[in-house]
Amino acid sequence: MARLKLDFPENQFYYSTTLTVRVTDINGANHLGNDSMISMISEARARFLFDFGIEETQGDGVGIIVTDLATTYRTEAHARDQLLFEVGVMDFNKYGGDITFRITRPRDQALVAMAKSGFVFFDYINKRVVPMPEAFYRKFERVNWG
Repeated sequence: MARLKLDFPENQFYYSTTLTVRVTDINGANHLGNDSMISMISEARARFLFDFGIEETQGDGVGIIVTDLATTYRTEAHARDQLLFEVGVMDFNKYGGDITFRITRPRDQALVAMAKSGFVFFDYINKRVVPMPEAFYRKFERVNWG
């Protein structure tokens, strides 16, 4: 079976935040569990959007909805590890794009994981995909369009 490869352009990262691996994030194999990594990626995404002044759901019922998530793991992380989440955006289209993540452990410069989360703008009231607001994509002038 072909392995998933995630590689992102350096100039597409716009934000970084640090999260600590909690004891409760550790699985039976004594390392960071997949389910906890997904939660940490979601937290990094929420911080990124908040710091860029983007509400995940606006007053008119339009918001961002995640369509998919791909993650590749490169090394284990353990309890109390500080992880750096670099967050970016790429491959914009009329309705959305991808939010990208590079997760490293600064203590030893280890690449822990790479991830990509697809998103679209969604009208939660009328239950349909809607075009990306100009106010959103104007925040990210360097982003490529697919």
